[in-house]
Amino acid sequence: QYLSFYLLFRYPAPPVRTADFNYHLPPDLIAQKPLPQRDLSRLLILNRSLKNYAHHHFSEFPRFFSNGDLLVINNSKVVPARLRALKPSTGAKIEIFIEQLNSSDWWCLLKPGKRVDIGTQLLLLDKSKQSTPISATVQEKNAAGHYRLAFSSPTPLLQELSRIGEVPLPPYIERDQNGPGQEDSERYQTVFAKTDGSVAAPTAGLHFTPKILDEIRAQGTEIAEITLHVGLGTFAPVKTESLEEHQMHQERYAISTQAADAIQRAKSSGKKVFAAGTTSLRVLETVARERGKIEACEGSTRLFLYPPAEFKVVDALLTNFHLPESTLLMLVSAFAAPGSTTGRDLIMDAYAAAIRERYRFFSYGDAMLIL
Repeated sequence: QYLSFYLLFRYPAPPVRTADFNYHLPPDLIAQKPLPQRDLSRLLILNRSLKNYAHHHFSEFPRFFSNGDLLVINNSKVVPARLRALKPSTGAKIEIFIEQLNSSDWWCLLKPGKRVDIGTQLLLLDKSKQSTPISATVQEKNAAGHYRLAFSSPTPLLQELSRIGEVPLPPYIERDQNGPGQEDSERYQTVFAKTDGSVAAPTAGLHFTPKILDEIRAQGTEIAEITLHVGLGTFAPVKTESLEEHQMHQERYAISTQAADAIQRAKSSGKKVFAAGTTSLRVLETVARERGKIEACEGSTRLFLYPPAEFKVVDALLTNFHLPESTLLMLVSAFAAPGSTTGRDLIMDAYAAAIRERYRFFSYGDAMLIL
């Protein structure tokens, strides 16, 4: 034992690098459409203590709870944040992806954006590609290639999005020139979505149905709703070689008094807290770090969790399969072995098994439960 302490001090573990989280995914395993039913997705169960995994289906998810456990879900609602516009000077067609909802002055991604300069005015189109009285002026461009746009609209733009916006599907989900359809409008949204604000879905929540939620409650498990508004940064790969150099995107959250009380009760009674998704986990772990306990509050988080991070609140994590070199893959690797760097190997082994078994990956794909 003393020798191992000496070796750890004398030869510390090498730093975790972004390249450590790369893996090859066959393109045909990227789920392009949702399954006919939400709970038909597969569920890979990863047991951290036994370091093994097993294959199930999401319809079995309720069986993994014990009486008194708590499930925390993110009730943020995805807004139609994909807009179409014209550049009047050239007639060029531009797609606008709103990155973060804050005010009338929003950061966005433009496609194509290379020839859009500061001061350029864009005219927005509706879903039928007809002109609207809404315009956007480019105010600023940052080093990451994101644009700050000031929107001019007769009414608040958030109210107009339902009329002119489209579902902001991530770039790896391909659609024809007509864009997302009605199926996407319904399925790229959780059944418990309530609070407008996300520009990407909290995808772990997409598997739930009202029936599954009822079954979970029937087993004596309480369900607490919190809110974290997801930004497009959730899909961004880490571009720095060292994880310590990466700057995490900021996302807004809120915890109600009712939810905070439920979480505190579960922790004080020794029951397990299940987080539905990395978004729910980041809220809980942010508040625990900043306030010392879970309490009703609102704020924003840039919390970046990667090996060898520790976790203060969450005992089990439901999550989808994530992109290579993404912050979400790094988070689940940390959760697989808190306080250690070995979780990366455990997750990569599980991902390799999922690929062999032809699981469906990313937003519309299958799920993993880390116990």
